[in-house]
Amino acid sequence: MHREESTPFSLKHTLGSTLAWWYTLLLGWTTRVYWFKTEEARALEDQGKGIIYAAWHNQQLFLLYPYRKQKIAALISQSSDGEYIARVLPHFGMIAVRGSTTRGGVRALIKLMQAARKGYRPMLTPDGPRGPIYTVQPGILFLAKKLGWPIIPVGTALSHKFKVGSWDKMRIPLPFGKTALTYGKAVWVKSEEDFDRAAKEIQTELNRCSDASELFCNHKHFDSTQG
Repeated sequence: MHREESTPFSLKHTLGSTLAWWYTLLLGWTTRVYWFKTEEARALEDQGKGIIYAAWHNQQLFLLYPYRKQKIAALISQSSDGEYIARVLPHFGMIAVRGSTTRGGVRALIKLMQAARKGYRPMLTPDGPRGPIYTVQPGILFLAKKLGWPIIPVGTALSHKFKVGSWDKMRIPLPFGKTALTYGKAVWVKSEEDFDRAAKEIQTELNRCSDASELFCNHKHFDSTQG
């Protein structure tokens, strides 16, 4: 198994990531996955074009199984919590690039571009790793501009979950439910002068797609003011 970076050996992380891997498999085997892709996104994927996927930070935990073996390069924070996810990713054919908008940001963007040139599609949480919640930070915009690739917003929802008391009210998936992944309109970033427009468009599309997924899974609207 290959992973971009590693922290020193930790029995806690070894055991925790092993449990997380098996739990993710259990979720994948017992959760019904519904895809709602735009024709635009489907064509880009089918043609093997470069894509950057964007999902809100608190919606990321069930993305591993649906995107397994799809050559995803995920930006994972350098925190201790991020280490658990980073160790699970290779089991699903993905790689972890460690960094964030606050720590190792430039280096992480360079590694994401290197991964993209090897055929990986970056996946980022544009409001991570510390928020503000549901607010697009500039890292994903720089990456899109440098690569010349579109950003595909992915809004997700889970019918079976619970929230933890983190800054983003992280959704922890539970087995035997359903999830919806709704794709939004592709967002292109041409220049730094275009950042404000692109950030607003990504935020609008992510919230709209999250709302569609929530309505499908839970018959209620997505509330971007509540976390």
